[in-house]
Amino acid sequence: MISVRPFDPRDWPAVWTVLEPVFRAGDAYAYPTDITEAEVRTLWVDRPIATWVAQDEESGIVGAYYIKPNQGGGGSHVCNCGYAVAEKARGRGVAALMCEHSQHEARRMGFRSMQFNFVIASNESAVHLWKKLGFETVGRLPQAFRHPTRGYVDAFVMFKHLRSRE
Repeated sequence: MISVRPFDPRDWPAVWTVLEPVFRAGDAYAYPTDITEAEVRTLWVDRPIATWVAQDEESGIVGAYYIKPNQGGGGSHVCNCGYAVAEKARGRGVAALMCEHSQHEARRMGFRSMQFNFVIASNESAVHLWKKLGFETVGRLPQAFRHPTRGYVDAFVMFKHLRSRE
């Protein structure tokens, strides 16, 4: 059974084993493939408001996500999240579990909406999942991402209201 719990600093080595292959592959996030472990920790743990891990009773940590405001000031009611799932755990519902958990946590923290700024169009499983979970594609950025094997591909801005609009 997979559960989601708050990140503990002692989790970092296991979280890094999940995150490193994702960043090295260069096909899901717009960061250099040679990004350092310290830089990833800053992005994933130090800057966000909260970081969570998905843990399998047998395999240990199999995913991680963070929540942070998408913008400051007048845009601080919209949050942004990043998700990563270990290769060995893909296709087991970990990303869906973390995204649903993140929406609950975002509401609890007072966020009104969630925005994904740069969803790579060729990451079809993520695009499909976010749509299934109620996110709308509100923008398309033509050829905004240089995919390591597919060349220039589009990126999407995806958005979901978490609370009724007032």
